Amino acid sequence: MNPSQIPNSGQTRRSFLKAVAGTAATLSLPARVYAAAKGANEAVRIGGIGFNGRGMSDLSGLLAVPNVRVTALCDVDTAVLAKGKAAMENAGQAVEVFSDLRKLIESKDVDAVMIATPNHWHSLAAIWAMQAGKDVYLEKPVSHTLWEGKQLEAAVKKYGSILQSGTQSRSSPALQEAQAWAKAGNLGRLIRAHGTCYKRRPSIGKVAGAQPIPASVDYDLWCGPAPKTELLRSKLHYDWHWVWDTGNGDLGNQGVHQVDIARWFMGENGLPPSALSFGGRFGYVDDATTPNTQLIVLPYEKAPMYFEVRGLPEGAGSTKMDVYRGSGIGVVLQYEKGHLLIPSYSAVIAFDEKGEVIKRWGKYSLPGEVPVVEEKPDPAAPKPLSHHGNFVSAVRSRNAASLSCNVREGVVSSALCHLAGISHRLGSPLKVDAARDRIKTDAHASETLGRMFEHLKLNDALPENITLGALLKVDTAKETIVGNPAARALEHRQERAPYKVPVLA
Repeated sequence: MNPSQIPNSGQTRRSFLKAVAGTAATLSLPARVYAAAKGANEAVRIGGIGFNGRGMSDLSGLLAVPNVRVTALCDVDTAVLAKGKAAMENAGQAVEVFSDLRKLIESKDVDAVMIATPNHWHSLAAIWAMQAGKDVYLEKPVSHTLWEGKQLEAAVKKYGSILQSGTQSRSSPALQEAQAWAKAGNLGRLIRAHGTCYKRRPSIGKVAGAQPIPASVDYDLWCGPAPKTELLRSKLHYDWHWVWDTGNGDLGNQGVHQVDIARWFMGENGLPPSALSFGGRFGYVDDATTPNTQLIVLPYEKAPMYFEVRGLPEGAGSTKMDVYRGSGIGVVLQYEKGHLLIPSYSAVIAFDEKGEVIKRWGKYSLPGEVPVVEEKPDPAAPKPLSHHGNFVSAVRSRNAASLSCNVREGVVSSALCHLAGISHRLGSPLKVDAARDRIKTDAHASETLGRMFEHLKLNDALPENITLGALLKVDTAKETIVGNPAARALEHRQERAPYKVPVLA
């Protein structure tokens, strides 16, 4: 049965559990039923959908949480499935395996699913799972398009599911404490946020024609809602990130983590009034279509956000990557009285106006510093929950408000990446000098663009033209693009039957 035909199965289970929890004090119930309602003694049973990369780390993180079992695995590649089954069995987990996720989410031996498929499957897989009564741990980005994000958010509301977005920095105690400290005004007013994703991404190569699909892969299922086109790259797995039909470039792959951190510290809960991209794919010619070098300008009214993507090293022949004010893959937040550097998922450093360190959260040593040694935690103090632990706790309590990164946070941060991608895809070539002129009224963007051009020059990759993206205007109340029919068309792709995302919003 298609999961879209059984929307009430999970709702019935949840209604029953809530009723049991609410009346346990007055009813004489079997011990097993009471334990299930309270979530105290029953294991939370996880089904893993997609685990050829990040997904296996997620399964390991979930298994580290007390009283969690992995009971099922699904992957469209039977070779990957066999490896996953062996890995779970070595970890003491007896799992049932599936090639079709629709079969896994029908299983009565699965309470929640972990989804780490390619991006183009994220929202549909999650919605189908919620319709079948499952809770969801969903890897980033939680959607592949703006429209999908809206349907995902509506599904959580309609089916009452617990959904944790996989941008795990929000579960970091160091970042939580630093965010509260900055929000209290200790550095004054926020002036701007600047995120960086300087991560080496070499060429994926260029093929002369269509490539054979691995015999172990069900390619129709692999494509799912995306167009079922010929494979025009040398590798099916992972390199889908760099093709628009299935991925969102490095902004939607790695950068969405830093976008989410920046937006969190900014206190912004929606979309900016506009979005603009500068960039391209430079340094090599290959089969990828997403940019490897990009500047995104998101001018929120209180303070703007800027974001950079760089896939080339600091210079030709180097193996090192650039760093901006201590940030390689991170965020720099400039305030009136200093700035915050967030160089990792678990550390923040505060600087005063003179650039002197005034406060730290987490363990991180700046270049040239004596390595920072964290104080040993108090063994009597409660251990903070991991991102996976936070999800499991919410599954047990049915308290969605306790989630570190709920569906709304995941949808908005993913949407910022989608806006940047749409701007780029609708862009046109512009001479480098003309690009400088285009952004000259924004001093910080102009300086950043200048550094980008210097970076490309050092890689012997400075082009004659750069892609100036379309300036997108956003209705912030409706969270949709206005005044640009071509951009509106890219908000929602046309999925293939039977892999269509349900219309819920």
